[in-house]
Amino acid sequence: MALRYLLRFFTYALNNTLSTPIANCPAVPQTIEKVKPEMTDTYEIAVFEGDGIGPEITAPTVALLKDMAAAATGYDLSFTTLPAGAGHYARTGESLPKDSLRIAGEADAILLSAMGLPDVRYPDGTEISPQIELRMAFNLFAGIRPVNVRPGQAGPLTLPEGREIDFVLVRESTEGLFYSMGSGEVTETEARETLRITREVSEQLFRFAFDLARGRKAEGRGPGRVTCVDKANVFRAFAFFRGIFDEIAADYPDLVADHAYVDATALWMVQKPWDFDVMVTENMFGDILSDLGAGLMGGLGVAPSADIGLKQAVFQPCHGSAPDIAGQGVANPHAMILSAAMMLDWLGIKHDNAAMRADGARLREAVEAVIARGDCLTRDLGGTAGTDAAAGAVRALLDAQSA
Repeated sequence: MALRYLLRFFTYALNNTLSTPIANCPAVPQTIEKVKPEMTDTYEIAVFEGDGIGPEITAPTVALLKDMAAAATGYDLSFTTLPAGAGHYARTGESLPKDSLRIAGEADAILLSAMGLPDVRYPDGTEISPQIELRMAFNLFAGIRPVNVRPGQAGPLTLPEGREIDFVLVRESTEGLFYSMGSGEVTETEARETLRITREVSEQLFRFAFDLARGRKAEGRGPGRVTCVDKANVFRAFAFFRGIFDEIAADYPDLVADHAYVDATALWMVQKPWDFDVMVTENMFGDILSDLGAGLMGGLGVAPSADIGLKQAVFQPCHGSAPDIAGQGVANPHAMILSAAMMLDWLGIKHDNAAMRADGARLREAVEAVIARGDCLTRDLGGTAGTDAAAGAVRALLDAQSA
């Protein structure tokens, strides 16, 4: 029961897009006037603006969310910006202040932008990664990475006639090879990290994946298939992981459960990605495969993500902070905006708020329509639009729909 409200959020249909024309990639307008009922529920959003291009893609995303909340009568949003990240570490020696962690934990959801800078590192040589610290602190065990490519959508693969890519990678996000982050053993002659897989977390993860596949099947989104991606032919830890998967699979006789080694999965994601429905895997494998999935969609600039636990969730783009283009106004905001749409969906399901669910769908569909039309794309997608123009195109579609 505790996971049910989390899972419904991922079964939404993605097939309908808007088609209203956009003129000259308009910029995001000012927040519109609002008149709300006195009893409207207000949801607190903790915002981490991040490093590099992080603040540049956060600003238009929050502006869009404020506009949508202003126009809604069923909810309101309040935003609190919190310090964290590599830049904050460079200035203060803290990557994730205790007060930031506490306030984030008390919020209704966390919206997190790109974090980290390659030239700012801990004394042990590792990068600053508050996003991983948040996953550990709030037990956000289910990392959700949706991958969607429809017929006619630009991408590196030419899809066969009638094929589309629509699968979800579920990445365990609190243990695996990330378990010893910051505490690995290093000597002059060798280095060691610890891969940890526990029954408790694995059972939660697998039930999440099977429930997700069951929901997708009910929606007509997939065949009801869950693939456990591991390396059980070599490592005992992954044989343990697979064994737990098979135990949980027995509770879902209406679904298909199968296995794939991670190296073969990487090959098949390129050769026949349309065959996948729900994949579930260990932390490091999921980290790598999710970037491959983003590549199938055209790049990390269109890849959103969520890390979800039983009580809290973080929503963030899959891409990094891209300091080489920071300050130029050319960063792609779409992955950040899509992550915000996922946040609205999740909040709407968790709090039984139909207005938030509807706005999450509207926001996602608007981004998809802008990308599909192709007349206002940032340069990573082959266009020339800047950050504000790309976000403004999304805003224009939302305005046209509500007019």
